Amino acid sequence: MIVSEINIYPIKSCQGIRKDDAEISQKGFLWDREFMLVNPAGKFFTQRQYPQLATVKIEIQDSQITLSSLDQSLGSVAFNPTLIGEEIKVEIWRDRTVAILQDDQVSQWFTTFLNTPCYLVRQSPDYIRPIDENYAPSNNLPVSFADGYPFLITNTASLTELNRRLKETYNNEAQTIPMNRFRSNIVIQTEQPFIETKWKIIRIGEVQFSLVKPCTRCIITTTDQITGHRNPLQEPLKTLGTFRKSTQGIMFGENMIPFNLGVIRVGDAIEIIE
Repeated sequence: MIVSEINIYPIKSCQGIRKDDAEISQKGFLWDREFMLVNPAGKFFTQRQYPQLATVKIEIQDSQITLSSLDQSLGSVAFNPTLIGEEIKVEIWRDRTVAILQDDQVSQWFTTFLNTPCYLVRQSPDYIRPIDENYAPSNNLPVSFADGYPFLITNTASLTELNRRLKETYNNEAQTIPMNRFRSNIVIQTEQPFIETKWKIIRIGEVQFSLVKPCTRCIITTTDQITGHRNPLQEPLKTLGTFRKSTQGIMFGENMIPFNLGVIRVGDAIEIIE
């Protein structure tokens, strides 16, 4: 069992960036979900409301971030992330915290792109957004603007099993999907579907992780992560619900919290501690 993919998602709900290696902080990979979009009241936006966010490509070079959309209708926009801008109150799920407004030009780019007023904000290092105490091993452990946990791990064999069922249901491969529908940080290559649900503690490279909660899946899994188009048959969520549904929802992947800092790399082995 090895790491086959590492992904970061600098702006929540926009396209990810594949990495050969990535540095781990307490709240997630460096740059992962560091930014998000909010409306004028400070409430967060995601692909749930705006599936076209999946078409926004992000490039990071030195201290500059460049954004572009699939159809290139707006051209590209570049900005320098800042930690010294105006602070505003923001809301993400049940959490209320403070974030830092980024360049007006990039907020205007997104406002035009989504056809609704919005602002790009960056997480402030001065305010901790804590992980749910019901799952965290200690209080006030930080998380980025991810939905709730620093890391999400998925398994190639699980996707193979889901695609097998999709192909069987529709008698063709038209409904099969790639792993990017699940927007995971770490993809592991294994031969046993959903084996990660049995793990409590693992080590990848020099970093040890606690697997704390299965990941509940939503409508984003039905959104093509290149085109932004939604599946009219609500797949793969519909089929996934036939065999991965619990009282908490439809599950795929596991949420993780790191015990220590370090670097992990594609090709690193997975060691089961508990």
